[in-house]
Amino acid sequence: MFEYFKGPKGSWIWLVVRLYVGYQWLTAGWHKLVDGFDASGFLKGAIAKAVPASEGAKPVVQGWWAAFLEKFALPNVGLFNFLVPVGEFLVGLALILGFATIFAATMGMVMNFAFLLSGTISSNPNLLILEFILVALGGAYAGYIGVDYWFRPIWRSFLTRIFGKETATAKATA
Repeated sequence: MFEYFKGPKGSWIWLVVRLYVGYQWLTAGWHKLVDGFDASGFLKGAIAKAVPASEGAKPVVQGWWAAFLEKFALPNVGLFNFLVPVGEFLVGLALILGFATIFAATMGMVMNFAFLLSGTISSNPNLLILEFILVALGGAYAGYIGVDYWFRPIWRSFLTRIFGKETATAKATA
């Protein structure tokens, strides 16, 4: 059954998944780029959702994540005001074009996990599941109908020249 998903015929399924997930990321990033984006309110809200264990409540945001947000993300909010919209837009664009598909889907998963850890549900679980399926089942064929069709052989050739045949093949398939 899974052999169908791994071959070129199954790449049409991955195209549909890629286009849907890519559109979600692209439009989210585009709106933040055009309308402006300030993550400080989101970060402060996520930090507030972390309840100390002494109060007996189950926190929505874990203490270790809240500490990261409070000590690193909030003081560097300008960096996150840039990274979030640009990252969302580029992940969406890459998925739609089928360029570096596995990497783009993985970066989408990283953002989904960050939003989930911050206590935001929204569409994050849905996108996370689709991205995981795209990476796990789609593999190299996730971008077969897209730029990856031409990009992956060039990338493999580059790795072969840099690292040698055995290392490049292992790195390209990893």
